[in-house]
Amino acid sequence: MQDQGAGIVAGGDTLDFFARYNRCDRPVAITSHGRQYLNRAGEIVRTETMEQSTTSWDLTYYLLRANYDGLASAYCPDVPKPVPGHGKAVHLHDRNVTDIREEPSDNVGKGGGEGGVRVFWQSSQGETGFLLADILIGADGPSSTIRGLLQPDVSRRYAGYVALRGTLVEAAASEETRNLLRERLTFFHCPGVQVLTYLIPGENGTVEPGKRFINFVYYTNFPEGSAELEEIMTDVNGRRRAITMPPGMISPSAWSKQRVLAGQLLPPQLAEIICGTTKPFVQAITDVLSPEHEYWGGKVVLLGDALAGFRPHTVASTSQAAFDAMILADYLERKISREEWKRETLGFARYIHRRGVEMGEHSQHMDLPLEDHIRDRNVASRSRQEEVYPEWATKF
Repeated sequence: MQDQGAGIVAGGDTLDFFARYNRCDRPVAITSHGRQYLNRAGEIVRTETMEQSTTSWDLTYYLLRANYDGLASAYCPDVPKPVPGHGKAVHLHDRNVTDIREEPSDNVGKGGGEGGVRVFWQSSQGETGFLLADILIGADGPSSTIRGLLQPDVSRRYAGYVALRGTLVEAAASEETRNLLRERLTFFHCPGVQVLTYLIPGENGTVEPGKRFINFVYYTNFPEGSAELEEIMTDVNGRRRAITMPPGMISPSAWSKQRVLAGQLLPPQLAEIICGTTKPFVQAITDVLSPEHEYWGGKVVLLGDALAGFRPHTVASTSQAAFDAMILADYLERKISREEWKRETLGFARYIHRRGVEMGEHSQHMDLPLEDHIRDRNVASRSRQEEVYPEWATKF
């Protein structure tokens, strides 16, 4: 995801995860001090005081790698020393899982007498092999291969709209726009459209003013099967992309149309950011939810997007991944019971998944007053500790 302009609104669980595991001595996020809503003319019509943290996928990735297996980068040149007793971590690239099978206990090193999992893989060059594991954690995203092998009837479904995404270096924006968007999350709504912008770390994770990126997410409707959807999801080489159009691959004619529409529909400051980006990309919005998060007596576990792919309106996907990782660690270390682990993990996944569907329907397919969108945003910004999961969300 490096340099894709993929921003993250870092919720409490994300920040807790970094506080628990990150040992790189550098800022991990930018703090915004409020939210503001614009009208079509670019005037502020509503403000909300609230601190929120935002970061980027590439900075997050390199911080995790520095802490996990000691990868040095410009994001974290001073790699933390290994922690005695934490074991050895190895990060293997180009190993695409092709199959998984339960393994007898005598073939696995520390299976506790219950056996483990044999994981078969193939590289892009045709090389094949397998790994033996006590526990297999499927953290491979909303199109999860692991989930597909276990739940072949569960797959992503298109929601009828896409997110156009990208960035502009802060210094490249006009002074008026920089001043308006600085340290604030900015929103605009109109029928079938929602746009938000926020600051994220810039090149190599810098948080220096002027060098940061203004990140935008521009939701707009493209019905299933429409000519407009086919056009925006067909790249410069004529390949129809299923879910994500990578940066630099959008057809110039398709993007030119979106630039024109942005100028017609959006506040001028937001249109400036969208029209100024040089490497936009497109994310088809989808829904997916697995009915379960553990299989084979706990030998296989799903977490994050592999368990539940939230719509981005919830600003909770990264928080879910962080929370799932932390509570799984607590469970494996016997700090909490299996019942608590399941209740909290499945409650988060099912409840926020439903909330995302509702927010998306409100935003994209209903003509609601601004107050309703603000109410949705305020609810989405609540911490996980404030949530009370209904009974249906925690049944297992």
